[in-house]
Amino acid sequence: MNNTKCIFCDIKQNRIISEDQSFIVIRDAFPVTFLHTLIIPKRHVETYFDLSIKEIMELNKTLADEKARLESEDPSITGFNIGMNCGKDAGQTVMHCHIHLIPRRKGDVDDPRGGVRGVIAKMQKY
Repeated sequence: MNNTKCIFCDIKQNRIISEDQSFIVIRDAFPVTFLHTLIIPKRHVETYFDLSIKEIMELNKTLADEKARLESEDPSITGFNIGMNCGKDAGQTVMHCHIHLIPRRKGDVDDPRGGVRGVIAKMQKY
């Protein structure tokens, strides 16, 4: 991590749950659900589309590892949303790539149908 103007380049070590060669893992400071997790590249890049092929491959492994870790920590988890906001018009507020791994549980919302389509509320139900 190297950009002191970027909050994700200056994560305090005590917030890091795990890390590998290219990514750190932390809990979201404003969680949508309990154990909402962020996977953040160590290299400062703005969006997922700026990651290298090697980083994307490592990201897939990191996602799988964190999913397994969360499921072992909380057996009430029955699903996940994986999300990335790429660009201001998509809702990105921290301009450093980060992937949301959001645990879901049966009954956490009345009708989860449509999932991530809810980023545009009127389009969620179809």
